[in-house]
Amino acid sequence: MKYAVVIEKGDASFGAYVPDLPGCIAVGETRDEVLTLIREAIEFHLEGLKEEGQIVPEPLSEAEYVEVASA
Repeated sequence: MKYAVVIEKGDASFGAYVPDLPGCIAVGETRDEVLTLIREAIEFHLEGLKEEGQIVPEPLSEAEYVEVASA
């Protein structure tokens, strides 16, 4: 399964979250680190849902860049 992941660059770190898995987040010092951590967080999140007998959400979100003219 492939889930869309949103990565945000902060002043001193990177954050990531998964729109289809509320509460599934990660923070790392580099982009590579946060990608590794969010992959682990997704796996952990899905394992937890399965253990609790909950439905694993299908990946529905998509991401796209939209170009606009600068103001």
